[in-house]
Amino acid sequence: MDANGKELDCGNVSLAHLAALFSTAAVTCQPIASTLDKATFVVCGAKLGGNTIDLGTALIASGYAFAATDVKGNAVSGNYLVAEVNAKMKADGLWATKFQHPIELLLRRAGERKQ
Repeated sequence: MDANGKELDCGNVSLAHLAALFSTAAVTCQPIASTLDKATFVVCGAKLGGNTIDLGTALIASGYAFAATDVKGNAVSGNYLVAEVNAKMKADGLWATKFQHPIELLLRRAGERKQ
């Protein structure tokens, strides 16, 4: 929920910020790993002002994405975790709203499927 108590679709808000990055920069992605269910993890970078920035870090640091975790809830990337903690502390992006962290939901659902 936003500051006025209005419900937000966090996914759509995050997609809008991702689309804004794609519309202003040349983006390239590189696959780095696959999961057992055939999902592919990628790292994407955008060229901005002669520099390449990691899109994951940019989205997480701005509060519009979250650090991925393994099945035990441990961060997959320390850099992403630091970016998420900083965004949360500053109440940036989605952190300015009230929501249940998506990782909590995913881990709970995974636990329910095991039972």
